[in-house]
Amino acid sequence: MPSFAGAARFLLLTVLGFYGNHPSTADAVSASPVSGWRSDLDWAALTSKLSSSASLIDTSYDNYADECMPEFSEASPTNHALIDQPSGMCLPHLYLGWEMSWPRPSENGHSDQTFDQAIQDLFDNRPVTDLESWTSDPTNPSLNLPSKVLFPVVASDVVAAVNFAREHGLEISVKNSGHSYQGASSKKETLLLNMNRFTHYAPTGITDCDASILDTTAAEDLSNQPCLLTFAKGKSSLIRVGGGENFDKVYRAVIAVNEAEGYKYHLVGGAAGTVSPMGWTWQGGLPGTMGGRLYGLGVDQVVQVEMVLPNGVHVKFGPTEWEDASADGFTVPRTKVVSGVCRSNPDERDEEKWIWERCPEDFDIDFNDLWFAIRGGGGGTWGVVTSVLLQLHDYLPYTHYTTWPPTEECTVSAPQFTEFQAQYMSAPSLLNVTKEHSLACGSAAGPFSDCYGEEDFMQAWTRFLDLNNLADPANVACLRRTSHKGYAERNLFGDDARFPGKVQDSPPPALGGDVVAYVLVPQSWLDESEENMKTVLKNRAHGLAPPYHAFGGAAASASDQANALSQAHRDAAFGVLFFHTSADEEANFWGNLFPKMFDISDKTNFPPVFGSNHAGFLTTGPLKEDWTKPCPREWTFEERGEKCISFQEAIYGTERLARLEAIKKAVDPHFIFNCGNCVGNNLPEASKSKDDESSPAAAEPLSENPSDEPSGASSVSSFAAVISATAVEIGHSNRIRSILELETGSFS
Repeated sequence: MPSFAGAARFLLLTVLGFYGNHPSTADAVSASPVSGWRSDLDWAALTSKLSSSASLIDTSYDNYADECMPEFSEASPTNHALIDQPSGMCLPHLYLGWEMSWPRPSENGHSDQTFDQAIQDLFDNRPVTDLESWTSDPTNPSLNLPSKVLFPVVASDVVAAVNFAREHGLEISVKNSGHSYQGASSKKETLLLNMNRFTHYAPTGITDCDASILDTTAAEDLSNQPCLLTFAKGKSSLIRVGGGENFDKVYRAVIAVNEAEGYKYHLVGGAAGTVSPMGWTWQGGLPGTMGGRLYGLGVDQVVQVEMVLPNGVHVKFGPTEWEDASADGFTVPRTKVVSGVCRSNPDERDEEKWIWERCPEDFDIDFNDLWFAIRGGGGGTWGVVTSVLLQLHDYLPYTHYTTWPPTEECTVSAPQFTEFQAQYMSAPSLLNVTKEHSLACGSAAGPFSDCYGEEDFMQAWTRFLDLNNLADPANVACLRRTSHKGYAERNLFGDDARFPGKVQDSPPPALGGDVVAYVLVPQSWLDESEENMKTVLKNRAHGLAPPYHAFGGAAASASDQANALSQAHRDAAFGVLFFHTSADEEANFWGNLFPKMFDISDKTNFPPVFGSNHAGFLTTGPLKEDWTKPCPREWTFEERGEKCISFQEAIYGTERLARLEAIKKAVDPHFIFNCGNCVGNNLPEASKSKDDESSPAAAEPLSENPSDEPSGASSVSSFAAVISATAVEIGHSNRIRSILELETGSFS
């Protein structure tokens, strides 16, 4: 079945002449002047310290226009085509190349513009002429693209880059795949570390732990710490993943070993091959398709972290003391002490010669705090992760269920299947399903479910139809079952695809991601009344994705109780978008649903409400003075920032955010890592402790003559028209459409 978005793209691009003969931008881009960002600095000094395979390049808007924009005009775009572009600039959502994912020109980061303006521009068919002007102008002050990109290959490259930034007062941005709805992986006037070419560990990274270490304690260099913790968690295997590897690369590494040795490993990860463990995990990691309700969320899979901190020190750390927590309902030990070591020869490029030792006395980073902050406190703000050791689980048989595409004979509506999913996952007793069988299944907000091991999904579907007077052989057949070796295996691109053998991405490249965030609906509130489930489903945002089923079970019990992920994540039944662009839907949530779902009795402690994964760039809480009133959309973003609950506070809650901000100031006192909407990003400048003498000089203009037409203008102009014409259909409900495309194989 062809995708709606793909067909719309093809039609519009044909009309606009994008298919067929059109000018190439390649020659024009190569002729454009380089940005010359911070040409006053001795960049050769940095280059001299890099490994021979690392590269430092100048970049500009022209690279974005030439290498990235054309992919968004493909009938079946994929992030696989964007990740490996030479400049390292490409992003999975086109508008992420501008501040707040909003191309309207602004000299001050849109602070004097309004939410209503953003909605009008992005979703209400802004005239083609405006978008054409904004997106084709290399001097647009809203552009949010770095002008220097470093591709590190080994850890010493990262150490050199961080130390150079510290010495010269530069900010660093970090990107693996760039899959950040909040816009954390691209920022102007920063040195971007694109980790895509960094050492890949996963192909040889699986370790089966030796039980002979069970009676030992953690070695001084922490070499045995990962396996000691793995055994304490009742597991026996783990995998090392490099800072530049995405889930496509890691899944295929696990598949290769499983095929060679017999299927025995399962990795908990994301739904899209082009999503990276280096962003997904640190945001929390919602494994709705990968058995997270059985094995825990992304943060729960981490057993050891290796990273370069903002002070330039290369460290590795992980729990070394823990205690049994089963009496409190937890399935993994409670972390008591986290230990870390520092590399004493940070310039050494050969990993076989690395020396890990006790950190020096003047090293004042608390590894307990760092372990807490990085797991759930978001990526890109605590330093640069060079590798991570993740838990592997025992393999279980995998089954996929879907109602898409619907058959002609099927009379069951999409909302009815959504209700069935919600009951199976969060109220299984209504369908006579055991908790164990319920937890075997999950879903990433779509008309499908992914199950592992023993479950009762098909039988429960029949029961649901009976209870709702829909029992009919044709309706039973609406739900189709297929078995595969695993989720990743089911979603490999076919031989006739542009990227055969790679794990597909969902969602594919689009203009923008989610605008707001999923509300984490408490399971305890659902349990109060069967009517509450109906209330949720009735009030979810019209036309958008179904609930995200990655919660419950091990999502709560697999926590080590020493991570930054909010309690709302642990207590949630599922995540739901209650509002998007509708002001009425937003007012209904804060005024009606929010006070019922969450405890707001302590007016000094705003509770965590939103999930951090997929949190959009316009996510904001209610008025600070009245939590039952939405933040007024006619206010400027400056006023909203002053008088409304912030993006960060709405995700972490007041108390947890305060702890995270304190850790941020301790770990990165000069805010070298200051990514968009990350922890600390919204703190007043006076509290960030930046030295005036080390502040970066103002960036030089992207073009010496702003009136000159940018290279590739004709192609960009045509593309701007596509942006405007398809904004509503592709941007408004991009996620659910992409899920349906994945179901029907239209990505190939």
